[in-house]
Amino acid sequence: MGCAASKEEPSPAAVDKPRSKSPVTATPAASSKSVNVANTVLGKQLADVTAEYSLGKVLGRGQFGTTRVAELKGKGKEYACKSIAKRKLTCQEDVDDVRREVQIMHHLKGHENITYLQGAYEDRQAVHLVMDLCSGGELFDRIVAKGSYSEKDAAALIRDMVRVVAHCHHMGVIHRDLKPENFLLESKADDASIKCTDFGLSVFFKPGQTFKEVVGSAYYVAPEVLKQSYSMEADIWSCGVILYILLSGVPPFWGETEKQIFKAILEGNLDLVTDPWPKISKEAKDCVKRMLEPRPSKRATADEILQHPWMRENGVANDKPLDNVILQRMTTFANHNKLKRQAMKVIASAMPADEIAGLAQIFKSIDADDSGTITAEELSAALKGSLLKQEDLEGLLALVDQDSSGCIDYEEFLAATLSQHQMEKEENMRAAFQHFDIDNSGTINKDELRQALQSGVAANVVDDEVEAILNEVDKNGDGQIDYEEFVALMTGRQEIKMLPLTKRMGSRGNLNAYKAAHNRGL
Repeated sequence: MGCAASKEEPSPAAVDKPRSKSPVTATPAASSKSVNVANTVLGKQLADVTAEYSLGKVLGRGQFGTTRVAELKGKGKEYACKSIAKRKLTCQEDVDDVRREVQIMHHLKGHENITYLQGAYEDRQAVHLVMDLCSGGELFDRIVAKGSYSEKDAAALIRDMVRVVAHCHHMGVIHRDLKPENFLLESKADDASIKCTDFGLSVFFKPGQTFKEVVGSAYYVAPEVLKQSYSMEADIWSCGVILYILLSGVPPFWGETEKQIFKAILEGNLDLVTDPWPKISKEAKDCVKRMLEPRPSKRATADEILQHPWMRENGVANDKPLDNVILQRMTTFANHNKLKRQAMKVIASAMPADEIAGLAQIFKSIDADDSGTITAEELSAALKGSLLKQEDLEGLLALVDQDSSGCIDYEEFLAATLSQHQMEKEENMRAAFQHFDIDNSGTINKDELRQALQSGVAANVVDDEVEAILNEVDKNGDGQIDYEEFVALMTGRQEIKMLPLTKRMGSRGNLNAYKAAHNRGL
């Protein structure tokens, strides 16, 4: 299910495994405004999408519902609204899929090649997902119209796709249904960027976890999926199939029926010899081979593909090793002043469950002993391979550990890993400001600032430190922090300075040997 122009009928190549018809617990709600959220699909109160958006032109109809243009009332900005009919959710697995899709889209917010979920609404008839309007249509249609791509164009497209995959994998998500139809073009321009739109089959995963459910679309499904034991490597295979099609105009494994296609995939006879492959560079062919390696353990990862020489041709790919998304967020958090860190903790504590479900999954995957906290050893295991020096990682844990308990609790983890988009939402910043503005004067004075810091990140804060933070944030010099100054603090983009963290973090005292780390499950 995408955010625009979905097909009238499901693809004949779809290979979703039939589901058991478990009783559906999310039934249409009663007519009263307040309902039992356990009986809803999204697990929250019903909301009328038409109170905020005017629904207009139909963009497409799919198996589960309809996608329309949605105009934000009073603003005129257009989005796409995918309405999923609740009567079509005939088993509990269908309900779980929709709920998980919303959670994952919230979790992945902020990547330039992933469509942005503006909001999720549910009424008595349907679930409505409002997201970016991609007016350029499906990438699939562009590929069909063009026939084949130059190597430069193919590299640019596949690079954006693999960046999406890398982001998903770093954030603990497997897409499971990557194909050109699930990428939309932002506009009709020739150089329009692509957006990944459909996360209906995506799942959260933990390091080492494998899946058995056969899902995806026939031409793009990996051999290990057909063998019913797979993990994130299956996404790379699907991208490899797309790259093969971009370069040659045909899929690598062909058949007149699904059975024949699956047989060809399992046999794995990859043709890089017949026309047009003699005309294609050896670097491009090597990239294809590394992505279509039949053994998942030998297949290149998303980060490795992005560093492949073919991807770096013409200076379009970055030679700098990619860093882990969660590690980036934690490092940025550590560079913020104490007021901003405490504000992020306040925001995190009030976030809706569906918007932090992905971070909750990541926390659980790191918390190996299920104690509710992340120890030094667990963080070391989870972030194995980090580019940061050990002393910087030790200090990183110390600053994320706001109460100096020696480990990171769930609330501290959320505060340090919230996305910029989540932190900058107006309602979140307003609520955090009001939390600190104890006397409701519309400003945060020095005493309120001291109380805020003492209750959170710095129990033994000294006057000089309070004064320094006040001077940093108080731009007009009136001795108080007003809302505009607070917003400037929260939305300001601070340069991440990883190595200088060592000295400043060392002031927290003599720490244990925290190794911290980098793991594709983060």
